Amino acid sequence: VDCTSVVSLALKNGYRFLDCAEFYNNESKVGLAIKASGVARDELFIVSKIWTTTLSRGRTSVKSQVIKCLKDLRIDKIDVMMIHWPVPGYHIPGYHALCECVDEGLIGSLGVSNYGIEDYNDLMSSEPKYPPVINQIEINPFLYRPKTIKYFQDNGVVMQSYRSLRDGKEFGNEVLMRIGEKYGKSVAQVLGRWLIQKGIVYIPKTTSEARMVENFDVFGWELSEEDMEVLDGMTTEEARGKFLDG
Repeated sequence: VDCTSVVSLALKNGYRFLDCAEFYNNESKVGLAIKASGVARDELFIVSKIWTTTLSRGRTSVKSQVIKCLKDLRIDKIDVMMIHWPVPGYHIPGYHALCECVDEGLIGSLGVSNYGIEDYNDLMSSEPKYPPVINQIEINPFLYRPKTIKYFQDNGVVMQSYRSLRDGKEFGNEVLMRIGEKYGKSVAQVLGRWLIQKGIVYIPKTTSEARMVENFDVFGWELSEEDMEVLDGMTTEEARGKFLDG
């Protein structure tokens, strides 16, 4: 599947948030789609992430990657740049290098990804000039960490979900299908709506134009409190324990 074509379809269908990363190795193709789309830059919200190997090479490499990212995406400034993983010994110096890039006008705001509470507190104890505004972690009913989510939200950090749709692995789940039937919605739409009602930024992922349109239909209707509780209860203690919730 050609990345440029997929991003072009997403932009055509009204998507304006682009979740990029050094690790995805396709930012130049995303840049081509942005240029060809004719969508004004100020209508787009673009995020990227610094990968672990770049962090381990030090601050200069981090700043070089920011420049490369901007060049590949064909933009002058990225809305949010994140640290992709909290690599021990490297993520804090890397984050401080990104703070310098904010001062230089290359980045709007900073974020983190895959950070737990301890990782965040370690970062904050270093007193960064610009605290993270977003933490992107996996969030779906099968990996729901309410203590972690609440901690970040209470500290003013917006939570953003990846693997929101569980990579499609639960589209045949009977509980999700039953809830979807009640509202005349698909499983994907139920999963997206669950996130939105929790105040979590929802990032759907697909290469299909039909799915793009389907995934967009998460507004103008609501899941009941009862159904929200059912979805909340689908994470096993084993799954939650693996990710140290709290």
